[in-house]
Amino acid sequence: MASIQGFRGHAMVGARSTAAIRFQGSFLRVGIARIAFSSVETPLNKFGSLKSSSRMEPPQACNSTVALPLLSISEVTERLRAFHESGARNQEYMAMYSSIVGGVTTHPAAMVIPMDDHMVHRGHGIFDTAAIMDGHLYELDQHIDRFLRSASMAKIDPPFDRSTMRSILIETVSISKCTHGSLRYWLSAGPGDFQLTPSGCTGPAFYAVVIRVHSLPSPSGCKVVTSTIPMKPQQFSIMKSTNYLPNVLSKMEAEEKGAYVGIWLDEEGFVAEGPNMNVAFVSKQKALIMPNFDKILSGCTAKRVLALADRLMADGRLTGVRVGNVTVEEGKKAEEMMLIGSGVIVKPVLQWDDQFIGDGKEGPIAQALYDLIVEDMKSGPTTVRVPVSY
Repeated sequence: MASIQGFRGHAMVGARSTAAIRFQGSFLRVGIARIAFSSVETPLNKFGSLKSSSRMEPPQACNSTVALPLLSISEVTERLRAFHESGARNQEYMAMYSSIVGGVTTHPAAMVIPMDDHMVHRGHGIFDTAAIMDGHLYELDQHIDRFLRSASMAKIDPPFDRSTMRSILIETVSISKCTHGSLRYWLSAGPGDFQLTPSGCTGPAFYAVVIRVHSLPSPSGCKVVTSTIPMKPQQFSIMKSTNYLPNVLSKMEAEEKGAYVGIWLDEEGFVAEGPNMNVAFVSKQKALIMPNFDKILSGCTAKRVLALADRLMADGRLTGVRVGNVTVEEGKKAEEMMLIGSGVIVKPVLQWDDQFIGDGKEGPIAQALYDLIVEDMKSGPTTVRVPVSY
């Protein structure tokens, strides 16, 4: 054990390290041979983590003993509640459904999943989302269709049929009383063990969480960079799985460079996508262009943008719409560039690497598409808006 939550000191583990666990009263005493803990202040804090001073001495071989509390289930529940109330979370979780418990909770401290769920320790799970706008779920059916395609590719058989899952999602939002926010849902291979395959699991698990969001994303401009983190192979790029480490590292790399996100290029050098959004361009000929969806995630919002773009063609603001290969040179010379996804809706890109896009300002087409999507979320047809009964 090289570290304990909340402890940032140094530890040295010898080749013949052993651990002895013994019960003493209400504590577990863990003795670890040849591990040095320096400047550790005890006891454990209210969340069970160790405190440490910022000044650490060089590690040295020694025997050390750490006292860990043996908690009852009620004490664990109380500590989870205290953790939530501490303000450690920065989102409002309104409700969670879990097929493991067979119901919904509105207590964030109880919104947990088993540690041995294969989605946790193997990344064997898929997910999707739908926006909640004015008491309606936006593009729920389109997202569920993609959800089920991802499930098939991940070889996870849902525990319910499509209609039942749809009803569970709508009812979870209803119980949450949330009229503006986001519905996120997952299908995992399920809990059961820590093995590689799910052959020993109890069966797939279905989860959903409702998150309150008070305002829509701003259509303000941003800078992007070309990502040096390799994008996922096609088989995994077109699947919305929980294996998002490349996406995370790409986003972190961009932020370290003072940019919003990184842009991935495919193996042929064509523009692919961002870490969790699609990319689109407006050419000098006023054509809306998006990269092919054959190697990237098929974005529901991006596809809806393509459909709504017909209105801009009708009034002459666009001359056409094309889905195909886009070179980096073509993208950087475009009049406009934008990121498209449920998390950003439509976000203009003002600079890509060292190249300004167009005049380096938010463009009219990006704003127009943003407005069309927001209008669609608020008053679109029943094919994209599912009412929730509260």
